[in-house]
Amino acid sequence: MNTPPTDAPVQDEAVEQVRNVRSLLRRHAVDTRPIAVPAFRRLLIGQGTSFIGSMLTQVAVPVQVYELSHSSFYVGLVGLAGLVPIVVFGLYGGAIADAVDRRKLYLWSSLGTWAVTLALLAQTLVGVGSVWLLLALVAVQSGVFAIASSARGAITPRIVPSDLVPSANTLNFTVGTFGQVVGPLIAGLMLTLPDGFAYAYGADAVLFTAALWSVLKLPPIPPDGQGQKLGLRSVVDGLAFIAKRPILVMSFGVDIAAMVLAMPRALFPAVADARFDNNVGPLYAAIAIGAVIAGLSSGWIGRVRRQGRALVIAIIGWGLAVALSGLAHQLWLVVTLLALAGAADLVSAVYRQTILQTYAPDEMRGRMQGVFIAVVAGGPRLGDLRAGGMAAATGPTVSWVAGGVACMIVVAVAGYFVRPFWKYDTHDELEVTL
Repeated sequence: MNTPPTDAPVQDEAVEQVRNVRSLLRRHAVDTRPIAVPAFRRLLIGQGTSFIGSMLTQVAVPVQVYELSHSSFYVGLVGLAGLVPIVVFGLYGGAIADAVDRRKLYLWSSLGTWAVTLALLAQTLVGVGSVWLLLALVAVQSGVFAIASSARGAITPRIVPSDLVPSANTLNFTVGTFGQVVGPLIAGLMLTLPDGFAYAYGADAVLFTAALWSVLKLPPIPPDGQGQKLGLRSVVDGLAFIAKRPILVMSFGVDIAAMVLAMPRALFPAVADARFDNNVGPLYAAIAIGAVIAGLSSGWIGRVRRQGRALVIAIIGWGLAVALSGLAHQLWLVVTLLALAGAADLVSAVYRQTILQTYAPDEMRGRMQGVFIAVVAGGPRLGDLRAGGMAAATGPTVSWVAGGVACMIVVAVAGYFVRPFWKYDTHDELEVTL
């Protein structure tokens, strides 16, 4: 009797292919293990929800300033208004975070941020129509935001295991950038409505309550007993700690180059007005779209050992994509190129944050996060001033493209000459004592 041919080899091959696909997805999909930590999970939910609201405000303020002034220079001043408070309160807020309970500091500074959002809503409802009042409110909000961000960044390595810090940072940045996608798109719709600015600020105030809830649910996070007493000396010691370590200096330097030279957002209102019939929402959302996509496929990020080299390459990619997007005149192409820039920015942001949180001891983490916030949040604001001022002299296209090209050149040269950073390996034993 002849035995009929079996399909077993074919089935085995199909099963093996499925296993290979699953293995590939596990290696490259975002690492969600930090979500199993309840405190981190609540922070992630609160941050993600509130960030959607904060993006409504971040879009509404420059658009309202442009509507009142019809000037990209004044839009650039929005960045300048927030720059000094972010630098000052970022540095001092980081020192505070090393000296007090980080939960309490995060709570009170978050309440300050919420109060300014309510003030933005009030000035719109009353119809003040003052650019200078808007700039003043931006300055106050930037200061309390810097303190809150310094505290939050120093909290993460205290509530998740050290080996999961890169994954936790990736989740934080991915959730935050998801808000940068959704928020501007919603803002773009809201600002087409009568009283659209009031809707944007009001929605931000409501959504921010999620952040307040997440802070209230945190356990106490007191200093570990090794930090110095609060004061100017503590800030100076933090800066001296960075100055003696080329790896930290370079991690901040390349970010400053990326944001100051190649951040094009101050040009979005003028470019949208000239090319895209005032359709500004997609421009503000585009960078974040790319960052979200990169975050969802970021399983490989935590396995990279040469993080300095990866950071340099990512920022060069950011500058290239920004420069090319400035030459495009089709909205879909501009959005696509800015999304590529956003993907590169997500990678660089994760490595910058991870280097800081793992390189420095816990008693220095608040101050490291203070400098990080001063650079990360202050850099784009200085970039707004650079872009707006240069656009007033040369036009938006030249300002946009030249910034991206300059970023590529500066970061490539710095990466080549600062060899300790280029060769930085996370598996090396690093001495981080003061």
